[in-house]
Formats: sequence, C-alpha cells, structure tokens
Amino acid sequence: MRFFLDNNLSPRVARALHCLVEPKHSVAHLKDQFAPDTKDVDWMNALAVQPGWVILSADVAISRNPHEVEAWKRAGHPIFFLKNAWSQQPFWEQASRLFHLFPDILKRAERARPGEAFMVPFKGKIEGP
Repeated sequence: MRFFLDNNLSPRVARALHCLVEPKHSVAHLKDQFAPDTKDVDWMNALAVQPGWVILSADVAISRNPHEVEAWKRAGHPIFFLKNAWSQQPFWEQASRLFHLFPDILKRAERARPGEAFMVPFKGKIEGP
C-alpha cells in the first residue's frame, strides 16, 4: 500500500513513517508529488489514476465539501481523517500518536473498500468501517 499525507501533516512525519514501513509499504507527502499550494480536488483527481493510495488528512473539511467528497469517492482511495484536535497538538505529540496508531491504520486500510472514510480522534479508537 501507498500512503499519501496531505499538507495538514508534516513532510517529516511522512518521511519517518516511510522509513518504518518500507519496503512493504510506502508513505509520501503531498509536497513530494505536487506544488505545496495544490488544491485538494486537484491532487485527488491526479491520484485517481494511480491505484493503491490510502490518504491521511488532517483536513476534516474535505468530508463536508461536496466537490472534494466527489473527487475522493471518484478516486476510490480510502481516507483517514485526523479529527480537529490533531491540529491543536504540538508536533512531537502528533508524530508520537500517529506512529502509535499506524499499525491499526495499516490493518484497516488493508480491509478498506474503495472510497471508505475513517475518523481518527487524537484520543480514543479509530472510527469507521
């Protein structure tokens, strides 16, 4: 599986996660493939032609914007939304928690159907299928 972290998460976290999961999986950051100011709909549409991505985003607003929901559903990639409390945490707390949760994210991503969404609270268990 290939994991894609959007601009609401640190590229350093993406690189560290990549080191931890390779060679079986890979982790990339938006800035690895797109300009930093690329709109969500644009990168989602670009990823639509690349199967096997799982998206991690701290932009829960994507789940409420009809154009972005349409793009992500059309792309068919499972998506994990890190709920709002994530953005209020210091960098090291975010990184530590995400590394702790990543084995569960991997398991759920392996079972996920195309376009499924999961909510990841900062405290508590991952919500979703």
